[in-house]
Amino acid sequence: MKLGAIAYLVRDYDEAIGWFIDKLGFSLVEDIALSPAKRWVVVSPPGGGCALLLAKADGAAQKAAVGAQAGARVFLFLHTDDFARDHAAMTAQGVRFLESPRREAYGTVAVFEDLYGQKWDLIEPRVTSR
Repeated sequence: MKLGAIAYLVRDYDEAIGWFIDKLGFSLVEDIALSPAKRWVVVSPPGGGCALLLAKADGAAQKAAVGAQAGARVFLFLHTDDFARDHAAMTAQGVRFLESPRREAYGTVAVFEDLYGQKWDLIEPRVTSR
């Protein structure tokens, strides 16, 4: 088994698609109309891995959770094989980093916010030998 996708609450399908594609370089994998108000929208990061199912918030509880799916914690971890390259590209695209890059025991990392204020880690994992 593998984790195929994570449901990610959004305010609007098109604004979220635009942000993930333009700011993070994700690909649009699927965009299927299910009804006049509901779509099956999947985006995926450039290196593959787990995709995001963009789910338009419906109702007060879901709308309140947009941008706060993990409370105030980092929710998702975007791995890179070249931190400096991707940090520079994301910064140039207007992605808001909340801190300067730092080295930790597990790799190089910096926290950024997405279009809804949800926190993510951009991380280049430390290479370990086995």
